[in-house]
Amino acid sequence: MIRVAAVADVHFGHDSAGTLRPHLGDLGDHADVLLVGGDLTRHGEPDEAAVLVEELSGVDVPAVAVLGNHDYHCDGEAEITGVLEDSGITVLEGTSTVVDTPGGSLGIAGVKGFGGGFPGASGSDFGEPEMKAFIRHTKDIAERLGAALSSLDTDRRVALLHYAPTDDTLQGERLEIYPFLGSYLLGEAIDGAGADLALHGHAHKGAEKGVTAGGVHVRNVAQPVIRRAYRVYCLGAGPDPTCDTA
Repeated sequence: MIRVAAVADVHFGHDSAGTLRPHLGDLGDHADVLLVGGDLTRHGEPDEAAVLVEELSGVDVPAVAVLGNHDYHCDGEAEITGVLEDSGITVLEGTSTVVDTPGGSLGIAGVKGFGGGFPGASGSDFGEPEMKAFIRHTKDIAERLGAALSSLDTDRRVALLHYAPTDDTLQGERLEIYPFLGSYLLGEAIDGAGADLALHGHAHKGAEKGVTAGGVHVRNVAQPVIRRAYRVYCLGAGPDPTCDTA
């Protein structure tokens, strides 16, 4: 069994110090790895990422992250990535990494993702250049996610995103904004390559549990949804990956 702690949308700012650290001291007792699904910062400022890095400095398990839309707001995504990676946090974008755990090898493929919508209510690669660019961007990201997942030869595989790969986990959000919260193309990429679990954030008013069209478990780990510092998922323990957490 591999224990995966996950959270997204922590939205760290300059005044966030001390809000996570008290809950992370015994993380290693509950999980083998920490995955963070984007929106690490409030406004996309590298200094905000530095506050989060300090908060995570005592975590005794490997940490892997993707960026979210907030992390791009000030065009500082490269600097934010550097701050995180300099502290030992692996940042993925169309790439993958492998973590060896007592329960076996865990492969993680990550992308930020993007919008576009879901079957019956999605954008298409047609019409104005701006619309074609929007959908083609999502297609490109989905293809890179699929390739990153397919490259992994590990005991278990997880897809880590910020945007949602299924509309199941958007239930509770306004229907009008579904196209800006995720895309079925991301779900198709996950189904095509195969994964044991897909994690995302972004949908603060959504639901925690969902599944792709191909049957891969999806969990929305946005902090406003899970309402805790992190949620733990156990891979290989049974049909439902959700574990009890402290």
